[in-house]
Amino acid sequence: MLLSILLFLLIIGLLFVPVELYIDTTTNDYYFRLRGLLRADLETHEKELIRVRLDLIFGNVYFYPLRKIGLSQKGRAKKDTERRKGKRMAIGKVIRLLKTFTIKKMVVDVDTGDCLLNAKLYPAFVFLNHTAGQFSINFQGRNHFVLSIQNRPLNIIKSFINL
Repeated sequence: MLLSILLFLLIIGLLFVPVELYIDTTTNDYYFRLRGLLRADLETHEKELIRVRLDLIFGNVYFYPLRKIGLSQKGRAKKDTERRKGKRMAIGKVIRLLKTFTIKKMVVDVDTGDCLLNAKLYPAFVFLNHTAGQFSINFQGRNHFVLSIQNRPLNIIKSFINL
């Protein structure tokens, strides 16, 4: 009885744990985090193109998502047809799901390489800078993007069951 109550409280607690996605192109810092439980970092690797480092409570685990799994071509074709037969999400559900995410930080610093296009984008970026985040145009060749998004599993579930 006590074990089932503890398991129930653990599941309820996991519904309120913040889920974060962070992207920074200048420092090449890309991660997904369940605060206090898990962090998945996307890293470069010498031999492989990328690797994923999972920081768990008990230690680190590395895996390489671009390695071949070893399926034959028949197995791959069969899996692809099974995926296509799945249900499609309605656009309303996708919009409700996207509304549950909170943008904590957004920085866009762009140089298109064309000074005329930069000049045309400048008024739009000034408007967005006052409403949405930190947007800027530069004429120095820098391209910088930072995005930090947060959500909770409870909000995602609520968007599907339409409470």
